[in-house]
Amino acid sequence: MALAGTGMFAEILDGEVYRYYADGEWRSSASGKSVTIVNPTTRKTQYRVQACTQEEVNKVMDAAKVAQKAWARTPLWKRAELLHKAAAILKEHKAPIAECLVKEIAKPAKDAVSEVVRSGDLVSYTAEEGVRILGEGKLLVSDSFPGNERNKYCLSSKIPLGVVLAIPPFNYPVNLAVSKIGPALIAGNALVLKPPTQGAVAALHMVHCFHLAGFPKGLISCVTGKGSEIGDFLTMHPGVNCISFTGGDTGIAISKKAGMVPLQMELGGKDACIVLEDADLDLVAGNIVKGGFSYSGQRCTAVKVVLIMESIADAVVQKVNAKLAKLKVGPPEDDSDITPVVTESSANFIEGLVMDAKEKGATFCQEYRREDNLIWPLLLDHVRPDMRIAWEEPFGPVLPVIRINSVEEGIHHCNASNFGLQGCIFTRDINKAILISDAMETGTVQINSAPARGPDHFPFQGLKDSGIGSQGITNSINMMTKVKSTVINLPSPSYTMG
Repeated sequence: MALAGTGMFAEILDGEVYRYYADGEWRSSASGKSVTIVNPTTRKTQYRVQACTQEEVNKVMDAAKVAQKAWARTPLWKRAELLHKAAAILKEHKAPIAECLVKEIAKPAKDAVSEVVRSGDLVSYTAEEGVRILGEGKLLVSDSFPGNERNKYCLSSKIPLGVVLAIPPFNYPVNLAVSKIGPALIAGNALVLKPPTQGAVAALHMVHCFHLAGFPKGLISCVTGKGSEIGDFLTMHPGVNCISFTGGDTGIAISKKAGMVPLQMELGGKDACIVLEDADLDLVAGNIVKGGFSYSGQRCTAVKVVLIMESIADAVVQKVNAKLAKLKVGPPEDDSDITPVVTESSANFIEGLVMDAKEKGATFCQEYRREDNLIWPLLLDHVRPDMRIAWEEPFGPVLPVIRINSVEEGIHHCNASNFGLQGCIFTRDINKAILISDAMETGTVQINSAPARGPDHFPFQGLKDSGIGSQGITNSINMMTKVKSTVINLPSPSYTMG
């Protein structure tokens, strides 16, 4: 049964095309054009969204500026109250939003539901955390610095930046949107959301939950459209005071073009999994399958390369292959483990990496099998550094195994990557784990578990080409604020109770 765009969500749909959200209402673009969203499973058009114009973006920015001024004067507890309300509405209406995720990005049904629930929890936690962090300031006194008496008091507090532009990726279009929206709003900013094309309809449904919670008009807006028309126009817009972006290489281009605004960027990853001889091999195999193949490997934090000591490689490869044989491959509606990748061009890119590995002699543990966008899970053994798959991010259910003869070799391969998002180490020796973790040039290292973003309040950051800034609820709130100081100059030094 189709739930998207019906019932309480009916007003976001105009005939065949989903509306965009501006100034507290759902609108159709003056362009009269739409962008089609192709279902990765059926490869047919599933939805259409508005192709907004640059003029419409300008209006959204103007409205955001006005709304933000009033929002910054709204008591903190009131901002939190609205966020809690939005979170409750989001969780209550998880079914239609999850349905969009299944049809737009082929996310398995159960994962789609849990993404929406997790997003509601994130919004509530952000409201709580924001009330604590933003409710506290700092008092500094001048006599701590040499040569000064205590004749100045400095009061510092956190103030909003203004308008935050949030650009989430296709793979978590709801969760990675609210991880930006929540912190921006609690901190007193206005928010402009540019959702990815695949995932736009799920994002519009999510925005409607914020609309129903009763946020002020113009404070939140959601514009859809072609990147070529409004992409650069948005990221270079003088009205934007902060950009929070999650995605691929586009982020590097954005960071070069954006003005003097704080940037939060989480880009690609080539997360290495280093397996030592003393590791629990069943634990390793389970995490390689979960880390490398859940959501068909379309996660920034997926295990993307396994660096394994030669002496245990055969045993682990055997265990992984046994688990891969049991994975259910098929449509997301059936809760398959492996579902079609997001677009045909993604599937073609993945295939290119596989063919390169084949030409250069990698061992195929399974037969390479593809039907349209659906690629069966594939483990490539005996991968060498001269193969593209050793370095490039497939964003699909294909995982390379590189056999190593020393821990140093594993660390070297991990650090030679231009990415540095996360990595993981499997060993029973905690001292070794800490030493290796310190040596790995990645934003996070997981010990005895596959990489993952979360829980959502943990810091999450990438080094090198994996991004700038750090996410996680506290970090995002701090990043979306500025410090404001007020200095009180006293007529004479003030020493109390001396």
